[in-house]
Amino acid sequence: MRNRMCAAAEKRWRPLMYAAALGLMLVGTADAATPSSDTPEEVASRVWLWPGRVAPGSERVAAQQAIVERSSDPALPDRIITGVTQPYLVVHRPRRPNGAALLVVPGGSYRRVVLDKEGSALVPAFADAGGVTLFVLRYRLPGDGHALAREASLADAQRALRLIRARASEWGVDAHRIGVMGFSAGGHVAASLGTRHAEAAYAPLDAIDRASARPDYMLLVYPVIDMGTHAHPESRARLLGTAPTPAQIAAYSLQHRVGADTPPTFLLHAADDPSVTVDNGLLFFDALRRAGVPAELHVYPHGGHGFGTRGIAGTPLAAWPRLALDWIRSQPGKMR
Repeated sequence: MRNRMCAAAEKRWRPLMYAAALGLMLVGTADAATPSSDTPEEVASRVWLWPGRVAPGSERVAAQQAIVERSSDPALPDRIITGVTQPYLVVHRPRRPNGAALLVVPGGSYRRVVLDKEGSALVPAFADAGGVTLFVLRYRLPGDGHALAREASLADAQRALRLIRARASEWGVDAHRIGVMGFSAGGHVAASLGTRHAEAAYAPLDAIDRASARPDYMLLVYPVIDMGTHAHPESRARLLGTAPTPAQIAAYSLQHRVGADTPPTFLLHAADDPSVTVDNGLLFFDALRRAGVPAELHVYPHGGHGFGTRGIAGTPLAAWPRLALDWIRSQPGKMR
């Protein structure tokens, strides 16, 4: 009798217990992701990509553009942006620019764009110490309902590269020393730009679109490259859906898109990356080598995924920003 009464009581209370547990989960989620924004310095340096701000093909998208903070440590911000319909650049200008520039494409599994770990955190090494002008891209994501959704991120990258090149003199940048640096899924966007720069991802709008979208060099850091055997599952699902055809997989596996006009490339990966396997970098390097494209590959035994420039002090990975800067300086073009 007692067991039946306990069972009945548990049945009555189970929904309330579940609701309480769910409430705790939601509180934890809210604590982990709080509303945020660009800093005042970022707002002041903001450059909108498209006339009228809203990107072509995104006029009817219901997603709301928003930035949230995932870190509780003010010294280590970890903001992300989602729902982008008005893509833009944030410009980080060095005190002593050397004429080189990087269009920075952060990662986020094609689900979000990571703004600090693979964006603002690059400033000390690449802008302040290295003299490179950084243009960090807030780009559209394929799952938000844009027209030609699979091409939306590439369209933003093409427009951004053209805009930087067309207005290079405003930022003290050499129009022939503009590279792209991409991380993780942002590496797929960057590598798409490098291999598909001559393809029309959008219809030309103005004089800016007469500029070349070809980067002068690429830096790909733990990049998503393959959409087949070595794919990062979430990036592939976000870009191609849950049941892509063999033709779609081949078309978006960028080792198949390398050609003689692909820019010189610096590749960086960790052999123990559990998310985007090192095979992605190896496949792309092999394709570059076979196409006769100059390429430099660095594979570290340890580092995992998403290391960027944070938390690498005292490890072999601490050398990679200097290696990258030395490689940029070795590329043809004028340096001040």
